[in-house]
Amino acid sequence: MTLLEVETLAREAHAAQSDKAGRPYAEHLRAVAEGVRARGGDEEQIAAAWLHDAVEDDALSEEWLRGAALTDRTKDVVRALTKRPGEPPEEYAARILATPGALLVKEADLAHNADPARLAVLDEATRARLERKYAHMRSLLGLTAEEARGEGS
Repeated sequence: MTLLEVETLAREAHAAQSDKAGRPYAEHLRAVAEGVRARGGDEEQIAAAWLHDAVEDDALSEEWLRGAALTDRTKDVVRALTKRPGEPPEEYAARILATPGALLVKEADLAHNADPARLAVLDEATRARLERKYAHMRSLLGLTAEEARGEGS
């Protein structure tokens, strides 16, 4: 699949979803893909960025991913970034660190998720909970806040 085909598919798959602030979910996917590109990611990583939440959110199935016309590396990154129900954050982080190319995509994901402007529209309790969650994941992945924002990578 070309990057344009992947983007179109991801936008369609997530069309009915919105983020915690009520924005179209495709805006998050675009921001992560752009973040990967800005961090020097390659086309396989950019494709994975567009698809990073697709299986986790049930927008696309693991069966679809298995048969998709994507490189094995792109599929591996998508699988690495797919949180499993009940999975401890430590196991999730270990899988990301063990999968070539996945950390860069997760950096871009965390950068957008933790964007102060994006968090500012949430209620205080939700914002504080998410800030703790993202900081913990950065710690598990060995990232500083600056790296997650793309300032120190």
